[in-house]
Amino acid sequence: MTHSQQSDETTALNTEAADAPAPANGTAPESAAPAAEAPAARNGAAPEAAPQAAVNEANGNPAEAEVAVEAASVGADAAVPAEAPAVEEEVAAADAGARAVEAETPVDDAEAPAAVEAPAPASPAVPSPAAPSPAAFAARPKAAAAAPLTAPAPAAAAVNLEEAAKFGRAEDDGHVFLKLDGEEFPVGQYPGASKDEALAYFARKFEDIAAQIALLEQRVEARAATTDMNKTVNHLRAQLGERTSVGDINGALSRLAALEEAIKGLQVAERAIHDAARGVELAAREAIVAEAESIAAEDPSTVMWKVSSARMNELFESWKQAQKTGLRLGRATEEALWKRFRSARTVFDRHRRAYFSQLDNNNATAKAAKEALIAAAEELSSSTEWGYAAGEYRRLMDQWKASPRASRKDDDALWNRFRAAQDKFFKARQSANEAIDEEFGANLVVKEALITEAQALLPVTDLASAKKALQSIRDRWEAAGKVPRADMQRVEGALRKVEDAVKAADDDNWRRSDPEAKARTSSALTQLEATIAGLREDLASAEKAGDARKAAQAREALAARELWLEQIRKAAEDFS
Repeated sequence: MTHSQQSDETTALNTEAADAPAPANGTAPESAAPAAEAPAARNGAAPEAAPQAAVNEANGNPAEAEVAVEAASVGADAAVPAEAPAVEEEVAAADAGARAVEAETPVDDAEAPAAVEAPAPASPAVPSPAAPSPAAFAARPKAAAAAPLTAPAPAAAAVNLEEAAKFGRAEDDGHVFLKLDGEEFPVGQYPGASKDEALAYFARKFEDIAAQIALLEQRVEARAATTDMNKTVNHLRAQLGERTSVGDINGALSRLAALEEAIKGLQVAERAIHDAARGVELAAREAIVAEAESIAAEDPSTVMWKVSSARMNELFESWKQAQKTGLRLGRATEEALWKRFRSARTVFDRHRRAYFSQLDNNNATAKAAKEALIAAAEELSSSTEWGYAAGEYRRLMDQWKASPRASRKDDDALWNRFRAAQDKFFKARQSANEAIDEEFGANLVVKEALITEAQALLPVTDLASAKKALQSIRDRWEAAGKVPRADMQRVEGALRKVEDAVKAADDDNWRRSDPEAKARTSSALTQLEATIAGLREDLASAEKAGDARKAAQAREALAARELWLEQIRKAAEDFS
């Protein structure tokens, strides 16, 4: 309830006591004052209630003043008998004495609420003795005022009465009027106070409104949020329209109109900032959705599911965070984006499930195929047919490499079983070979001695003796038997080297002693010598005849035949 409304209700209660209706603006007719004062004087409490309201107003607490006046009026109505008008003169005299004392002595804030039957809500109710008579109240000494039980309210700021008088006036009975556009409007009544106090009270109410306007202007100047600014302007305009204060109403309305325009400008700027921020938020949401859709559109056979699943979860967390802390984009926009995002996640999840389901099937097929290879390898692991079993293991290994991979865990376990079967076979073969090698150690000694004997035949000087000795070595070599596998290539290679040298010497000897080759060489030599003799005769004839061309041809042909003759003679010497 505002101060003006409380004052109006107080005035209405006073007027109801005199059975006189109040006007719509909350003021009471002048005839109501004596009727309200008469019972109050009879009870000895009313002379103190009205001055107490004036003191509270002077202390800057109009609310307490209004409550005190209201309480005094209500108490008076409850205690007045029907014949109250008969003692009107006596009450008027007592009221005059009480006012004289009140003008000189401060009023105890706790006495007024205690003197009436209804407690005042603005100050705590404390027990007090019965109210004194008007004569005893007038004779109370000035210094005997009781200390207040509550902290005094701060003094109200002084009101410029000259400025207030430009916009309103007060009457002796406390009625105050507002001057506006050449007319006067009743504002309210401040009973029991001077004209200046009454005018100051309603002027202070306007100053409260003006202070709120100034505060709103500061907020607009500081570009604060405009969330409730229009509501505040409308509230202040409504307060000014109630005509419950005295001041420059038109000036205040003009300031409110200017504030409305400034607020509109702020709202436009806020809307622009909000639209920009909303655009950024929309772009961020669009990026989340677009990335999710791109991940969902990838080929399932090439997707790195662990990385993509982690990224999809991160996008979902980003979406939830944006929903919690980001700007609202509008229900339609957010629902459309969410449908796209949810659809992308559904497609991605369906592809992931299908991929891993197919992968499980492939793993089962690969596992079954490798189980069959393992069974075959384990069956061969106990074989003693070393050559055949080794060939079968090579074939099984080729089939293993060609088989599809199972899951990593299963494939590792299957490989360990397959390799264990192989290791079992090859270890058994290695043990057998080691036993054989130990048995063939003596044969190695014999063959190494034969190698030494064969190497002594080199270089070959007597081909026939070398061939005979080598044949004897070969016979004893075969009779010696096998050697350990590790030494087999070494000893075989050493003997083969001696055999190759003897064979080369035999081939060279045959080439030089071949009778057919000798005959062919002698025939070619005889023919070439005859040709050279003829060419020499042709050269001499050409030179004698002076035929330079024929001489040059004969000379060139002769040089070539002489070169051939030299080569054939060297070949003939090899056969001699």
